Amino acid sequence: MHPLFEKASGLTESIIAAAIEVHRDKGPGLIESIYEWCLTKELGLRGLNCVSQKVVVVDYKGFKREEPLRFDVLVESCVLVEAKAVERILPIHTAQLLSYMKLLDIPLGLLINLHEMKVTDGISRLILPGANK
Repeated sequence: MHPLFEKASGLTESIIAAAIEVHRDKGPGLIESIYEWCLTKELGLRGLNCVSQKVVVVDYKGFKREEPLRFDVLVESCVLVEAKAVERILPIHTAQLLSYMKLLDIPLGLLINLHEMKVTDGISRLILPGANK
């Protein structure tokens, strides 16, 4: 089992509650960067440490490469959140989040589509393969 999996699992409820609060306040129809900013503020108000828009560094056999990829929000160094504002979630969105999770070794991810009328209809929880075993 991934050493941060239990901590990550315990945080998902608070992160989802924060996303619901942002959606309740702002509603659907805004751009992703606004939702992401509001979510980081809401998570901070709830006492959760988070960072956003950090560059993903790829490490391969001692070689490092900064990719022009930036994740949305990393909460307490163990849950990666991708905030979307799209008509519907596509397989590429899931692949993007899983790629970030693998590259950063993050056990759990939440894909949240804030474009939905009811935000809970747009939430997917992803587990890094093998992280819960």
